Amino acid sequence: MMLNYDYPLYRPPSEAQSLIFQVTLGCSFNECSFCDMYRGKEYVEQPWEEVKKEIDLTANQMSDTKRIFLADGDALNLSTDYMVQIVEYLYNKFPNLERVSCYAMPMNILKKSPEELKKMYDAGLTMLYLGIESGSDIILKKVTKGAVAKTIINACNKAKDAGYTLSCMVILGLGGKTYTKDHIKGTSEVINACSPHYLATLTLYLEDRIKNEFFTKFNEQFIPISDLEALEELENLVSQIDVKNKVIFRSNHGSNAYTIKGVFPQDKEAMLEKITWMKQHPEVIRPKGLRGF
Repeated sequence: MMLNYDYPLYRPPSEAQSLIFQVTLGCSFNECSFCDMYRGKEYVEQPWEEVKKEIDLTANQMSDTKRIFLADGDALNLSTDYMVQIVEYLYNKFPNLERVSCYAMPMNILKKSPEELKKMYDAGLTMLYLGIESGSDIILKKVTKGAVAKTIINACNKAKDAGYTLSCMVILGLGGKTYTKDHIKGTSEVINACSPHYLATLTLYLEDRIKNEFFTKFNEQFIPISDLEALEELENLVSQIDVKNKVIFRSNHGSNAYTIKGVFPQDKEAMLEKITWMKQHPEVIRPKGLRGF
């Protein structure tokens, strides 16, 4: 059956096979200058009657569903009790369900108490996707992320302490040429301080309708990095990540010019060797016409 989605609809690449329910529309913050995903939507929390109706209709035809992703970009902004109500009902209606996940902003994690986070986790919301974007406070301010490195670290560790599987994203090129060193240094420090279970890189890709806003908020000339410089940022990031716990790393998003994957810490040297090889083989680059979000 076709669900009555309010497009555009986004989900992480790893949720490609998941059933998606839009329990919220849009993003309650919606001010990150690099992101236009929900600019055309007003933030709305879907009423229980609508959510329940879609779950009931879908469960009859897709009872073998194993994974569900709760959209849009701000499901964790729901009240704890409402989220628990939704998640418990999902597990009741889908007998083979193994995982429920959603996007999470640092501020939404931090405003929940440890008890609230644990309550949602125990109900079955077990995985969160969080955008670190950068660990440089200068860049985070320029792109109006609504967080600084310290709050991102605190949010990540708070979620992990409650039991969540945490998947984080960073954006290559977000500081342009001017702040490339600050970007990678700060980002690696954040990653080292919270060791997310999964880590992925994207590359800055500005849609036309937000370019002026991005450049204006950046408040100085923004000089984009080249594909080779993006590869160098990737190399420096991998080099500076120093974690003891297992971190599954992917750089295969559609916005990236180059693709690598591995697991920290054991694959670190192999990934660096792969990057060195890619520098010598520019033919492996993804054509610009095939990149995007």
